Amino acid sequence: QFPSNGISYSQVCGRVVGYQYASTDAVYPGLGHNDINSHYVDGISITRGSPRQHVWTLMAGFSEASYYLQDNDGATNCPCSQGSTQNSTLQSFIGNDYFCESGNPSTNNSVQSVLYTSDPLWDGKGCGILEGNCCTSRPSLPWFNKVLGTTTTDYLELRVCADQQTDNEDVSVSFYELYVK
Repeated sequence: QFPSNGISYSQVCGRVVGYQYASTDAVYPGLGHNDINSHYVDGISITRGSPRQHVWTLMAGFSEASYYLQDNDGATNCPCSQGSTQNSTLQSFIGNDYFCESGNPSTNNSVQSVLYTSDPLWDGKGCGILEGNCCTSRPSLPWFNKVLGTTTTDYLELRVCADQQTDNEDVSVSFYELYVK
């Protein structure tokens, strides 16, 4: 948690640099999927105050260039990816306030237990054939900007979330910056 130290703000902006480990699946609907207090995303949740109010979500999808072999339907890729079915299950509290990328360049649908360091997440670069829309539809990448519609002194919270064990999926954070105005 990051306290505001009494500073009033009505806008939050920032950026996060992360890396995908193994088989993250963005907001694939599982346990806790519709609960902002749970691990609703494989990625980063940025919220404010208590009870938590959504600011921004940074998702890590399965692959930028192929579908997961078991389902082969795009269900584990970013909601903004070509052929993804996650748009129909995207949580209402997220709305359009998210970025999603994958660091996995695999074109053979396979799961590898590796940290994909060659393609940082949420930078708008290195977007594969399926996730081009995730980058081109977000011209502000890597920066997010959320106008709250109210003035507050709430603390900000950045959480790393995943809905499965870390030996199956994880996101590492190498850098973040958050600003209020």
